[in-house]
Amino acid sequence: MQREWHILYCDEQTAGCPVTEFVEACRPKHQVKILRFLSLLEEQGPTLPRPYADLLYDGIHELRIKLSGDQIRLLYFFCYQKYIILYYAFVKTSGRVPDKFIRKVIDYRDEFLEKITPNQLEGMIRVNI
Repeated sequence: MQREWHILYCDEQTAGCPVTEFVEACRPKHQVKILRFLSLLEEQGPTLPRPYADLLYDGIHELRIKLSGDQIRLLYFFCYQKYIILYYAFVKTSGRVPDKFIRKVIDYRDEFLEKITPNQLEGMIRVNI
């Protein structure tokens, strides 16, 4: 299936990327599972259903993964009609995703969209392919 969406990890040039750090800290078999879920997200974008993904609020979404009994959440947002930007990952320990994590992604998204244009993102995709 052709991918209609392109996943990008947050901009690591300004600071470390929480998603990258989280995934790199996982065991190899968990990394493979995370990558499979990301592939599903790339193929289906905003139509990826629950229980795999969900809309939280203010345009922030969660990818829902279970690893060895732990509930993992990767928070992301969509932009410029074909990009998915991953920003935050954590082990969920409460009933709801904490607002402070969603707020981090909202703040990052607002900064990101102020400084990155669609043409710049297109250049980043060409380099990564």
